[in-house]
Amino acid sequence: MLMSAHTDQRSLPAVEHWLLSTLADARGREVARRQWRELGAAMLPLGGVFSVVRLPARLVHAVAGSSAVGDVDAFLDQALDGGPVISVLHGGARYYALVPASVPRTWRDAAEEWQAVEVDCLGRGAYLGVPPPARVEFDAETWASYWAVPVAAPGELCSPLAVARVIAAGTHLTTCG
Repeated sequence: MLMSAHTDQRSLPAVEHWLLSTLADARGREVARRQWRELGAAMLPLGGVFSVVRLPARLVHAVAGSSAVGDVDAFLDQALDGGPVISVLHGGARYYALVPASVPRTWRDAAEEWQAVEVDCLGRGAYLGVPPPARVEFDAETWASYWAVPVAAPGELCSPLAVARVIAAGTHLTTCG
């Protein structure tokens, strides 16, 4: 498996530790590691360490000007300044931009408007199936979720403003043009 420009093999343990810090105890972290090994994704709680903005593929593809995996991943990397994004291409393609934990609360008005274009801001009380940090490429055989833009370092997240710009551009392109 090739590592992206953002992923340094040496930083993977630190990124894994950071992701697992969403869980309260050692038992939960071991369960998550087992889920990564056996299922390819671990269910992690949102809203403590980070939240996510779920973006429908049609919006992202409209702004990216492509639905090709490599093109979309490169677009997200550039548009979100290297902020981490999980890609889920099976069962209704969507992208999950990792944002500060406070976003569902501090961007509440915007998040309510985004629901009209099927964008959801997920935080406390929600869980997300998160791929292992080393899964940074789409696998056409398994269609497993992967990091379209990997976590560069623990705590590095997408700027909410950059995510909002992608949503605004996608909304404009899909409704006006």
